[in-house]
Amino acid sequence: MQPDRPLLGILLMLGFCALAPLGDAVAKILGGVVPLGMLLLARFGIQAAILLPIVAVGRRPWRMRGRVLALAWARTLLHIAGIAMMFSALRHLPLADAIAIAYVMPFILLLLGWAVMGEEVGWRRLAACVAGFAGTLLVIRPSFQEVGWPALLPVGVAVGFALFMLVTRAIARQTDPLGLQAVSGVIATALLLPALALVDGRGVPALRLVAPPSEALSLLLLLGVLGTLAHLCMTWALRFAPSATLAPMQYIEIPFATLFGWAIFRDLPDGMAAAGILVTMAAGLYVLMRERAIARAALAAPPPRRQGSAGAG
Repeated sequence: MQPDRPLLGILLMLGFCALAPLGDAVAKILGGVVPLGMLLLARFGIQAAILLPIVAVGRRPWRMRGRVLALAWARTLLHIAGIAMMFSALRHLPLADAIAIAYVMPFILLLLGWAVMGEEVGWRRLAACVAGFAGTLLVIRPSFQEVGWPALLPVGVAVGFALFMLVTRAIARQTDPLGLQAVSGVIATALLLPALALVDGRGVPALRLVAPPSEALSLLLLLGVLGTLAHLCMTWALRFAPSATLAPMQYIEIPFATLFGWAIFRDLPDGMAAAGILVTMAAGLYVLMRERAIARAALAAPPPRRQGSAGAG
């Protein structure tokens, strides 16, 4: 068990914030030519192909058992579901809007950290959660009017990834990050490949098992590499810092998504969506400032006096 190192955790989370939306942009490009099931298979299959040799050559620990193995399976299922919903949302929504809506996730994570893991959450942070939800609704409204129910898919992403991060935090210190990601890639591939072969698009065109076009192969490889690196950064970050501290940092992903959306697709959020993004980011940054203030206060507080020590009576 290692002590928390919040600064290192924050820097690693910044790496995730830059890599993850770039991977989503690649998925959005591929969404029109490659079925969803094949995108998922490429994403996790490439992760396994990259990390298994590294784990084997480096003799990294990867074996899991009991509670840790069960949580690794749960984490992988949540990961598959979250990525599937995000890739589906990106077929209908601009990149920045989809990611901004999904960023109700840190507020869900904050509340789950309080309810499930006993992390302290004061009224100020609860008020910031309310503001963040309100900002998210401002982003959802124009998207919902334009595309309908797919605008709600990023909300499902938010719930799934909030649970994913809690599970990751629960096992991050008991597993090696490379080993955990390698095992997750193998589990996901072992689940997806037979499922796609069995369904093969019967009534579900998104689950067709087809050979991707040759011009898409390099982008599929890039999708797998970016996704692998991004979630390695997240896993390492959660190894060194509490989830409640890292959650607000992820709002930096929204400016990256806006930049990539404009540079690649020439998409920019409209007025209402932009206002909602700003409200959501402001609420998240406030939560971050509260976390830092609470951490400083805890460090400055004198240690509690031991009962019965000299001078106590």
